[in-house]
Amino acid sequence: MDNIVEAKNLVAGYGQRVLIRNLSFFVPSPAFVAIIGHNGAGKTTLFRAFQGKIDYQGQLLVQNHDLRHLSNPSGKGLLAYLPQKSVINFPIKVHDLVVMGLFRQKRFFENYTSEDYTLAAQTLELLQLSHLMDHDFTTLSGGEQQLVWLAQLMLQDAAINLLDEPTQQLDVYYKHQVFGLLQNWVDERRKTVLCITHDLQNLTHMRGFLLNLSRPDPKLEVISPEAVQENQAFLEAGRQPEV
Repeated sequence: MDNIVEAKNLVAGYGQRVLIRNLSFFVPSPAFVAIIGHNGAGKTTLFRAFQGKIDYQGQLLVQNHDLRHLSNPSGKGLLAYLPQKSVINFPIKVHDLVVMGLFRQKRFFENYTSEDYTLAAQTLELLQLSHLMDHDFTTLSGGEQQLVWLAQLMLQDAAINLLDEPTQQLDVYYKHQVFGLLQNWVDERRKTVLCITHDLQNLTHMRGFLLNLSRPDPKLEVISPEAVQENQAFLEAGRQPEV
């Protein structure tokens, strides 16, 4: 099995504040990886390094290519990113928002075609969201909106997908839906998903790996109920008391 992602002696942070120190791991393709840890452990910093938004030492390899030497990996279908929170403050139909997942494949001012909208509709159907296609996105519930964002991410068809807390503030039903979708994404569409999450309870049903950045020497470990329970206990024992 080939490795699609590899970090070698990664060091990253902000000025004198180093959040990631000598991190090394590799991810086989396809795979689901849950990235966990306390606030300030470097989870979002890791994603910012992948996106080239911060300087870092060491190497980040994607499909055996150093990210530093790859121009526009997002545009080439290698990387896609879903931030922790995306806000839309204007009326827009769901299918118009989803079809924008194809924007990196378009030239400036190139319009979306009927074939593009067909792809968007097929993606919404896969997520059982066809009934929302013509709805105004801003009128949807938080869970429905998050699934629509995931539909847009799916349409980008990237090999590696970075998701920053996709189930934050969702209810139990939608959390289960999102994690089920991510597992199917890996199993059926052969995508690799790196997912920052604090939602360890839903990980017990996932197949993939855990990467706990709060540990002194973080390493990938296979997800199992025992591993989830042990990491939950580790994080709770190290949690700083609220003031």
